[in-house]
Formats: sequence, C-alpha cells, structure tokens
Amino acid sequence: MRQIVLDTETTGLSPNKGDRIVEVGCVELLDRKLTGRHFHYYINPERDIPEEVVAVHGIDNDKVKDAPRFRDIAQEFWDYVNGAELVIHNSAFDMGFLQMEFNRLADEGFSQFGPLNQACGVLDTLKLAREKHPGAKASLDALCKRYGIDNSHRTLHGALLDSEILADVYLLMTGGQTALILDDEEEGNAEQVSFDASAVIASNQPLKRVQPTEEERAAHRDMLAVIEKSAGRAPVWIEMAGQND
Repeated sequence: MRQIVLDTETTGLSPNKGDRIVEVGCVELLDRKLTGRHFHYYINPERDIPEEVVAVHGIDNDKVKDAPRFRDIAQEFWDYVNGAELVIHNSAFDMGFLQMEFNRLADEGFSQFGPLNQACGVLDTLKLAREKHPGAKASLDALCKRYGIDNSHRTLHGALLDSEILADVYLLMTGGQTALILDDEEEGNAEQVSFDASAVIASNQPLKRVQPTEEERAAHRDMLAVIEKSAGRAPVWIEMAGQND
C-alpha cells in the first residue's frame, strides 16, 4: 500500500478568487512505513503574497521570486502521486488548490492532466479525527497533543514539516506503525517488533493471569524504550506507577 502524506501552503484561502500554491510538501508511506522519499518545492505563485499570510507560513515574495512555477513541477508531482492514496488534513482545501492549478494547465493546453482525485485516492485525516474523537478539537496541533507528538519546533506552518507531523499523527491514530525499528544499524540487521492495535479485544470474561517469560520481559523493555524515544518521555503509565518494568 503506497500512501502520500501531503500538505500545501498558499497565498490565501480561496483558489476561486485567485489564490495560489506557494509550497507543496509530501512524504511517502509504503506499507505504513516512512520511506524517506519526499517531494518538496517552494513555488512562485505569480502574484503577491499578502503580509497577513506571510505571518502564518513565513513564505514571502522574495523567498519564491526565483522558485519554479507550478507548471514547472506539475508533471513531476503528478508522476509522484499517481496511483497512491493521498493522506491530507482537511483534504477539500488542498485538493481544491491542486485541482485549480491543474485546471489552469488544462486551459493552457496541457491535456495530460485530468481530475486529481481520479489519479489518486484521498483520505481526510480531519474527518477521520472527528469520527474517532467526536466533540474534541481536531486541528493538527490538538492531535499532536493527544498522541504525544512533539511539535515544539513548529513555530510556523510549513508544508513539508506539516506532512511529516501528519504522517506521525496518522500512523498513531490508525493503530501505530506496523513495525518499529529498535536498532540504528543497517536495515538488514534491524530488529523489528510488530504491533496490531486491532488485536486488542474487549471482553467481560475473567482474565487468566500469565507470567511473562524473561524473553518477553526483555521485548517489553525494548518496546518501552522505543516509546520513550519517540515521545521524548517515559510512557505515562510508567510515570504513574513509578516503575520501569
């Protein structure tokens, strides 16, 4: 399964009123693992960027005056996302801007581009978050807080940074990564621990208490170390219990 976690930054809120994309950032997931294959460009929007928008994402006219136009990166972007599922927070916003850009190109005679949602599937994490946590805040910042993701370095919005953060949120919100690397050595020597949240089944039956083996205890300690490294703190239940195992 190939998924592309995507975010854009723009000159404003409405592509129908002439606002354009100024940055696009994507990270690739293959079978729910980050591959390190990114797609990222600052884009010359061919119009001024309002100061109030610059205050949000920090991208001003000088920063993109020599950047490629969308038409210059359109084919590369299309080839990168074609056939994948796009994972986007508030997909209507980003898809609206992207499709408007491709519509402009179609008007200019670039007939190879059609509806983007026919070339890609789309998963909206905002909708997913609202279904999973009804009544709770569903912004990216709120979800980072809920899932213990450190986004303290996110002082301004940025498409690539936000897509990287969203990838972490999405994986945790949908059950965790399928494999966590416990070793920084070469990939071929890396030890992997699989985890499937769907395997946790609620039951009213009395539970049989089974003591773990020493090998299972060691695997448990390794998993706690991974969680602590990812979250930047010990798991909350360890802190509450005041123990390490």
